[in-house]
Amino acid sequence: MGAGELVWKRSSVIDKRDLIEAATALGLTPHVVEKDYALGWVLAGIFSHPELTDSWVFKGGTCLKKCFFETYRFSEDLDFTLKDAGHLDEAFLKRVFGEIAEWIYEECGLELPAELRDFDIYTNPRGHTSCQGKLSYRGPLAPRSGGLPRIKLDLTADEKLVLAPVRLRIFHPYGDEPGGGIEVLTYAYEEAFGEKVRALGERTRPRDLYDVINLYRNEEARPSASVLLDVLRQKCAFKGIEVPAMAALEPHRPDLEGSWEAMLRHQLPALPPLASFWNELPNFFAWLLGGAAPARPAAYAMAAGESVLRERTLALPIARTGLPHIEVIRFAAANRLCVDLSYVTLDGRSGTRRIEPYSLRRTAAGDIILHAFNTDKNQHRSYRVDRITDAAITNQTFIPRYEIELSPQGPVSIRPAASRSGGAALSRLATPRTQRAAAPRRMRAPRSTGGPTYIFQCPVCDKKFRRKKYDSTLNPHKGKDGFPCYGRIGTLIDTQY
Repeated sequence: MGAGELVWKRSSVIDKRDLIEAATALGLTPHVVEKDYALGWVLAGIFSHPELTDSWVFKGGTCLKKCFFETYRFSEDLDFTLKDAGHLDEAFLKRVFGEIAEWIYEECGLELPAELRDFDIYTNPRGHTSCQGKLSYRGPLAPRSGGLPRIKLDLTADEKLVLAPVRLRIFHPYGDEPGGGIEVLTYAYEEAFGEKVRALGERTRPRDLYDVINLYRNEEARPSASVLLDVLRQKCAFKGIEVPAMAALEPHRPDLEGSWEAMLRHQLPALPPLASFWNELPNFFAWLLGGAAPARPAAYAMAAGESVLRERTLALPIARTGLPHIEVIRFAAANRLCVDLSYVTLDGRSGTRRIEPYSLRRTAAGDIILHAFNTDKNQHRSYRVDRITDAAITNQTFIPRYEIELSPQGPVSIRPAASRSGGAALSRLATPRTQRAAAPRRMRAPRSTGGPTYIFQCPVCDKKFRRKKYDSTLNPHKGKDGFPCYGRIGTLIDTQY
């Protein structure tokens, strides 16, 4: 193997059932969730490669989803700013992604077929070299025939980095995440925010508007307006465009209305109305240019002994359907959407009420309750989570009257089939860290000398594994049918020099 022999052996793999269950819980199609899974592993491969890990800087919409806000729109592409323009070379990219693909396959079973990896080197409008790459992948949902889904890579080396990049752990909510997580080098939050505002002014696409307003609404992470404006001015000056303003965006509203659903619906469990985002733009620009941000509402008063729950993974003593409902409620809260909550009272009466969701808390008695505002009763209510039987996002928006305390914090994990101990909906409960695989070491740099490569074949499924050492032990992997293969000792079939 060009990047060195495999150094981490995994004990379990994600299968089709895991992704379908996760998609059901999130209200998305399984293929959207599978792509999110594949994006995580491609990022792991890129930032485990010794030639890329300190040179490629992650950015864009997928960066926001994977690095900053796990409860966010799902994205599809990987965008990078490259510190070394020499990496924008087809031969170089084919070599390193061949090494990355081999590493990923042996880590998790995800295949990136060599014949379906393409790198188009071109001259961008600024007269510099850029690259559009395409990586097809065969994952747990791979069709037996037809084309494979693809990940697009957008690589540039002439972008202006205003702030120093930071190294962050991405959100990879799947049971095959390494114990130490997957870390990437990424834009600082202020730079990622500024880049999105610049994109909104330059191309005015639905996802740019969605991203800018979500970033603005996230009061806990909101940067200083003066810092953001300084970053934005430098970004726009580099691109040779004016700093975006409300008046310049007004003519684009009809285009946004026409493409809002087509460009966003498949990335979200529910599509918020365009107006709820567009109408927030005047407040955003007023704040950016030195005005005061809207007053932040106070949190609902804490009862004695209550504690707020913000964990991403909630191992709660609730009904099997309870946890997916929390995910739905969290998404609705982040997007300022009301929820139709189906609930069973203590005396056994069931019904549906429309709520504004605000906070998840544990009481002094140990119950988990959802604090909400019942729009039908026009008053605050609290609901025990174990009595929630359904939650459906509506298209009714609301202006928060209390602080929203539902944005999750901390790591999350979806357990793989091999480690299930309960029902299907429990697949989103956390895998204890002691049960996860150890963190992988990075790929070793390619040796300057040759040496033999030993090719071993699984006697069960006939898949081939390349080794730089004579080691016939096979990693857990999937057979041609997509299910885990239990072949563990390979047969040497060739030695290449």
